[in-house]
Formats: sequence, structure tokens, C-alpha cells
Amino acid sequence: MPHEVKAVVAREKKAPVSVETIIVPDPGPGEAVVAIQACGVCHTDLHYREGGINDDYPFLLGHEAAGIVEEVGAGVTGLEPGDFVILNWRAVCGQCRACNRGRPQYCFNTHNATQKMTLTDGTELSPALGIGAFAEKTLVAAGQCTKVDPAAGAAVAGLLGCGVMAGIGAAINTGGVTRGDSVAVFGCGGVGDAAIAGARLAGAEKIIAVDLSDRKLEWARDFGATHTVNSGSTDPIEAIRELTGGNGADVVIDAVGRPETYEQAFYARDLAGTVVLVGVPTPEMRIDLPLLDVFGRGGALKSSWYGDCLPSRDFPMLINLYLQGRLDLGRFVTEKVGLNDVEEAFAKMHRGDVLRSVVVF
Repeated sequence: MPHEVKAVVAREKKAPVSVETIIVPDPGPGEAVVAIQACGVCHTDLHYREGGINDDYPFLLGHEAAGIVEEVGAGVTGLEPGDFVILNWRAVCGQCRACNRGRPQYCFNTHNATQKMTLTDGTELSPALGIGAFAEKTLVAAGQCTKVDPAAGAAVAGLLGCGVMAGIGAAINTGGVTRGDSVAVFGCGGVGDAAIAGARLAGAEKIIAVDLSDRKLEWARDFGATHTVNSGSTDPIEAIRELTGGNGADVVIDAVGRPETYEQAFYARDLAGTVVLVGVPTPEMRIDLPLLDVFGRGGALKSSWYGDCLPSRDFPMLINLYLQGRLDLGRFVTEKVGLNDVEEAFAKMHRGDVLRSVVVF
């Protein structure tokens, strides 16, 4: 029988969100209904509200979530009611050219639930990143559920569903940070600090955090930054070069996603170094670099989509590191809020007052 639940909906572009009753259908073949326990407030949700993703309003917001499987549809294997799961937006198909080449982390045909959740008047909702988890319950493809140890707790586990995984993966999976590397990270919000934590896990020798906010730079030190640069008062390119013997960093991660920061990242890397873009740009942004510099500096310019993660591999591993005390996921949680507090959480995030507000059900 379909479920009536409370959820956060963005009805119009740039309009405040509202808490409304929605209809969650029973799971069909290959689907699951998950009772959400916690969901992080991610900047991507604000992008949806502002029209920065597409115009498929109304949106059911929320995607950085963990909870308990309540029901599964026909044909679902390896997942059953009662399982504690992190929701992901990379449910690999197993059949596309990337999957067939043994690279499922690049799956080109990730899937979501077939059925639609709706408002009570029947209006179909567009769930953020195919999840829609600012809701008491949500409907997803079974492959979007990754089982992990419930001892972690939903408020921290859910953060791996997007921002923290994106940052850690940008450093380890995309950037290939390894022991003894020098790493610079532009932007010390949730994703940037996760990249710093990932670089520390990988054994980087020098981790340089760059931001305009001294407060955020202090947060970055908590996650493992060995040096900080306030780019409002110091040229970050020169500072990074000075800190790396005049060479530039081996890996530079742009967790902001603006042309200015990308250009700084490009020139702050060592010859044959790697630039990783994990911050999300807006559609109108453009970058203009001398092609000769692109050629002459060598190395790699990479984009990191979801930290190039494979949820079935990476989520349980990172949860185990958390439970071992080697990855402080709890440090990302600035506050726990209710479903009615999402709009204010957006404002706090925009002001840089929080790393993560987490909606707890």
C-alpha cells in the first residue's frame, strides 16, 4: 500500500522550499523503499532549488542519506528489510561499455527507481540525484542501497552518499595521491575538507589548504592540512610553490569549481602534476588557458564525478576506517536539524557557517 510521508519539496526556481505530504509507491521490480534516518544538507540540493541542474520542478530534495530498508520489490537479491544502507547515486548497470571493461566506477548507465513519487494531487516529483531523501521514506533502485555496518550511525554514514565520498575519492581515486605526495586543495568546505582527509589517509607528506575564510582554514587543519593559505591576502600560486620548493604540488584539487580557482590550481601544480576538478561549476562558466601551457606542463587534468567511487567497494571500506578511529566522519557534522529546518540550513551553508547540517528523522 502506498505511503504518505512528509518531505522537502522545491516547487519553483529560487523559491523557498516547503515541507509537504508526498506519496511513495510500493516498490516495483528491482526497487526498494527505505525509511530515512538521516540526510545531509548538500550544496547540490541548493543547486537544484536554484535551477542550476535543470528545470524539472517540482524537486524532491535530499540525497546524502542513510536509513533502513523497509520493503523490496520482485527480483531484488542481496537486500532485505531491516538492512542498514547508505543511498548512492551510482547504481551500476553491469552491462555498459565501462562495466564490461571492468570499470564500473565509470558506469555510463546508472539507474534509478522506475516509478515516480508524487505530490498528493498526482504531480510527479523529480528526486535529487535520483534519490530524494529529505523525506521520511523514499523509493530507489535496489542498486542504490549499499549495506554497511549499522554501528556507524546514520548521521555520519549518510555523508558518504555524496560530499564526503566526492572529496575523499577526488584525492585517492581520481588524483591518485600516495605516500610522500604534496597536495593542495582549493576550497575548504565539506568536499574540500574530505579531500584533505583523503590525502592524509593516503599518506601525503604536505597538504596545503587554500580558502578565503580563516575559519574554514582552521577547519582544514582539523582534517589534516599541514599548511594553510588565505587567498584573499596571499597569492595562492606563489604560496604553494614556495611551500613545495618552487615546484608546485603533485596533486591540486579544485573543490570550488570556478574558472578563477581552476586556473590557480592549474598553475599551482608541479610539472607533470595532476589537477582534479571536483567542485561543481554552473552551466555558463568558461575557462581560457593557453593551449601551449596545457601542452608544455604535461601531467593530467581530470574531473572527478562522485569521487570516481564504486559504492559497493568504497562505502564499507570507509565506514570500517571510521569505526577503527582512522577517519573522523563525525567532525563533518556541524549540527543536527529537523525536516522543517532545511531552508535555514541552506542559508547557513551559503554563509559558510557549517560544514554539514544533517537532517535527523
